[in-house]
Amino acid sequence: METTLPTVESIREAARLIKPYIHRTPLLSSAQLNNLTGGELFFKCENLQKAGAFKSRGAMHAVLRLGKAEHEKGVATHSSGNHAQALARAALITGTKSWIVMPKTAPEVKVNGVKNYEGNIIFCEPTLQAREQTLDEVIDQTGAITIHPYNNLEVITGQATACLELFEQAPPLDVVLCPVGGGGLLSGTLLSRNYFSPNTAVIACEPEGANDAWQSYKAGKLIPSVNPDTIADGLLTSLGSITFPIILNYANDIVTVADDAIIHAMKLVWERMKIVIEPSAAVCLAAILANKLDVTGKRVGIILSGGNVDLNKLPW
Repeated sequence: METTLPTVESIREAARLIKPYIHRTPLLSSAQLNNLTGGELFFKCENLQKAGAFKSRGAMHAVLRLGKAEHEKGVATHSSGNHAQALARAALITGTKSWIVMPKTAPEVKVNGVKNYEGNIIFCEPTLQAREQTLDEVIDQTGAITIHPYNNLEVITGQATACLELFEQAPPLDVVLCPVGGGGLLSGTLLSRNYFSPNTAVIACEPEGANDAWQSYKAGKLIPSVNPDTIADGLLTSLGSITFPIILNYANDIVTVADDAIIHAMKLVWERMKIVIEPSAAVCLAAILANKLDVTGKRVGIILSGGNVDLNKLPW
C-alpha cells in the first residue's frame, strides 16, 4: 500500500495541475469564535471553492489525469451532490461527457448544480447499494470511466491540496480538524500533514448518526455505514478500501457529534463569520463547542468542506 500512496511530489504536481481551474481559498478567523472556544481557529474556506466544495480539487485532478482514450469515453460517478457537481464541472471544462447517479433525496441545490454543468443525472434510491448498482448499469450502457467520489488515488491526491494550502497560509498548527464521510478529504489531509507538517495532529469529526468511520477506526476493521441518519448529507457514505487504511494508520483520533450541535455550529458560522456553510462543514466546530475536543491555547486549522445549502430547507 505504501508504494501506491500519493507522494510529496504528486501532491505538489496536483496543486500545479489544477491551479488554473480552482480557487486558492481564503483562510479566515473570528475573534468571537476564538473567545468562545479558547483556541486560535483558522478556517480553510472550501465553501468558497469552485462548485461550492473541496470536491472540485479531486474531481478536476482525476479528470485532468485521464488519457485521451479514457477522456473520449466520458466519466461517471455516484454522489449525493458535491462530487457530482465537481465532476460535471470538470467534464464540462475538459470537453468530455459526464453521467451522475444521484439519490432521489439529494438536495435540490446540488441537483441544480449538476444540471448547470451539463451533467446527465440518473436518480436512484438513497442507499449505497442502489447507488453502486445504478452506476454499474450506467457504465455498462455508456462505457464511461468511473471517477469514485473518494476511493480513488487521483481524487485523494487532489483533495490533499486543500491541506497543503492550509499549511502554506496558516502559522504552525497544533491540530487540523477535518470532517469525514467517505474519507477522501481526510485521507488527503493526513498525507499532506505527514509530508508538510508532521508535528500537527489530525482529528476527524463525524456525525453521531453516521459514525461508521469512528466505529471502523476504534475496531481496527472496516464497518460499513448502515441506515445513516444525519443533517450532514455530505457525510452519509462509508469509508472505502483505499481511504480506510490511510485513516487507520495516520489519523490521531476520530470524534462524533450530535446533529443539534452541528446545526448550532452552522448557524454560529453564518451569524458570526458571515459566510455560508453546509451542515457537513460545521461538524468540526460543533465538536469543539460540544466539548468533544479541548482546543484551549491551541492553534487549530478547520477545513470548512463546502457551502452548498438548500436555502428553502435550512435546518433552523
